[in-house]
Amino acid sequence: MTETTARVTPDPRRAILSRWTDWGKWLALISMTVDHVVRYALSNELSWQFGWASSTIGRVAFPLFAAMVAWHGLFDTRNPMRYARRILIIGLVAQLPYMLMPRYSSVLVINVCFTLAFGLVWGAWLRQLIVSPPRDGGARIITAAGVALSIIVWYTVGPLLEYGRFGLLMVPGFMLAMAVYQHFDHGVTRIWAWLAGVPILLITAQLNIYTISKTVAFSTTLVVLVIAAGLARFIPGVVRMPRWLWLGWYPGHLAVIALIVYLPYLLPT
Repeated sequence: MTETTARVTPDPRRAILSRWTDWGKWLALISMTVDHVVRYALSNELSWQFGWASSTIGRVAFPLFAAMVAWHGLFDTRNPMRYARRILIIGLVAQLPYMLMPRYSSVLVINVCFTLAFGLVWGAWLRQLIVSPPRDGGARIITAAGVALSIIVWYTVGPLLEYGRFGLLMVPGFMLAMAVYQHFDHGVTRIWAWLAGVPILLITAQLNIYTISKTVAFSTTLVVLVIAAGLARFIPGVVRMPRWLWLGWYPGHLAVIALIVYLPYLLPT
């Protein structure tokens, strides 16, 4: 769910700073797959036995996905809206197998790609307003009305999306912190800049119910913030994930899990 095309003019320094996302892709896919296999593909007994893996390893994925979407939306693409459309396409392909996953509720939930894409659109729009605020009174009124409407939409639509209202805030929260970290100076300004990470840490803490899951997700976000604040330049490179694997894994692994779950019912007895 991160950007792979429509990049800005190659910048060697930026490429070095973005190497952490190559590690992030591998880790996020492993975490997500472990979570989904435990929750959906295993029998009830095995799912209960290996539930610890879902509550720990599986809680790394979403903060990492949100962080990578925010990073690429800020620094590695000319057009965040086109990037969001690509994420939505993956989400549309994945929605059917996602709906086939065994659930304990009949409420329709839309998969995480929509959460990430809508969060990116919202974050990019709000950032543009901060960078280039309207100057005349009429435009300010329209902008204020637009912000208020977006909050209403967030509150209304949030429960329909995977990870809910707080999930929708993850990408904008990361974008705020990362944008500030890339521009802070030394001294007192640097201390104030670190405070930009507080909102996303508070948001992450609301994503999960159990203490262990909260701790893992919170720690993941904290590590990403440290990387964004300066550690990124020291992270070594790793084998880059093939594009086809990155784009196809989410819908593909859900389809395989759906096949595992439902195939026994389709075979003749």
